This record gives sequence, C-alpha cells and structure tokens, in this order.
Amino acid sequence: MRYNKLTGEWENVGTPIICKNVVVADGAKILGPIIIGENTVVAAGSIITKDVPANSIAYGVNQFRIKDTNYDFVFNAAGINPEKIIEANNDLITRFEINER
Repeated sequence: MRYNKLTGEWENVGTPIICKNVVVADGAKILGPIIIGENTVVAAGSIITKDVPANSIAYGVNQFRIKDTNYDFVFNAAGINPEKIIEANNDLITRFEINER
C-alpha cells in the first residue's frame, strides 16, 4: 500500500492482500492488486487475478463460490480429539508388530 497525498487515500500498488484465516493450497497463483477475503480457501493450482469475497472457495481461473456453512475445509480442533487419533495409531502399530513376528 502507498499513501497518495493528492487524493488523501491509500492505494494498492500491485500486490495481493491476503486477509485473516486464508488457506492457500500448493501451486496456487494469486496475482495483481486484489483482495482475498477472510476465511477463504484458495484451491491447489488455481490462478486468481480478481477479488475474492470472504468465506469463499477460490478455484480454477478466477472462479469462486461461497462456502457451504455445513462443512469445514480447515482442521477444526474442536471436531477431532487428538488423543483418540494417537491411540488408534498406537493400536495399528501394535497389530502390525504382532503380525510381523
């Protein structure tokens, strides 16, 4: 951003602005003076050169849609108990070790 003394306003000089809680997947390209809104997921391999509103999924070439509120695309710590995952992994390792003998 740069401050324009003539107009008294801030201007974006060509770099993207990535808001809070945005996930950008591998290989995505975000180009130009655009804004990626809060809580947005940018899909792998997508090319984005236009503004994306908050709470969206950006994909392909300048495609986006508003997220379905019934699904989370990002890990939600309240949704999974890490201790149960560790316990399940340890059980699997134990079964594997028994079968190896």
